[in-house]
Amino acid sequence: MKVLAVDAGNTRIKWGWHDGAGWRGRAAVPTDRARGLKAAFARLPRCDVVVVSNVAGAAVRRLLRTALPRAARTYWIKGARAQCGVKNRYANPRQLGSDRWAALISARRRYRGPLVVVNAGTALTADALAADGVFLGGVIVPGLALMRAALAGNTAALKRRPGKVARFPRTTGDAVVSGSVHALAGAVERVARNLERRARRKPLCVLSGGDASLLAPRLNCAVRVVDNLVLEGLLAIAYAKAR
Repeated sequence: MKVLAVDAGNTRIKWGWHDGAGWRGRAAVPTDRARGLKAAFARLPRCDVVVVSNVAGAAVRRLLRTALPRAARTYWIKGARAQCGVKNRYANPRQLGSDRWAALISARRRYRGPLVVVNAGTALTADALAADGVFLGGVIVPGLALMRAALAGNTAALKRRPGKVARFPRTTGDAVVSGSVHALAGAVERVARNLERRARRKPLCVLSGGDASLLAPRLNCAVRVVDNLVLEGLLAIAYAKAR
């Protein structure tokens, strides 16, 4: 089965074409250039199934609907009560972001034991997955760029300037970047600590997203960085629906 998987996020829209044996092509565009997707998708080989996660809103959904191959079966993913070995404890399962749901499914397929599934993008999400595949809940905080923008836009003395992560920052730019990264790491580590108390064993942190490589070495826990975690989850969902 040939599958086109599309992950439409707030900053980027990523997609991959899978021929049943492996990914044969992957690409991405900024979300604000979504109008170019029709031409990009037209160049792809024929697919049997299209599976989409869209958290970028109704306007992007409309653009995707006109761009996607019409001959293929198309699934727009929502959070579910249970799917692909993961059970959803969200108060309203369909309210869980489709990207988070796909990432949880992908992480569960790759690893066993308690997991903290992290997407470090426009927003950072850190979700607790128990060893038996039950999604317990998670947190959402502003990502690195949003934190820096909030400080620059709401203070007189902290206008955006270059900076890097430092143990003891000595410039304002370094202080803002370091503080933001430490805040993100702290959110992930707090979820990991809560899951460890429940599971009575240390969880593995599974990271994806644009800031994953920046965040990974600053975490005090075992870490695996996985590229395209959401696309892998969407692929698993597509095969489950096709059965």
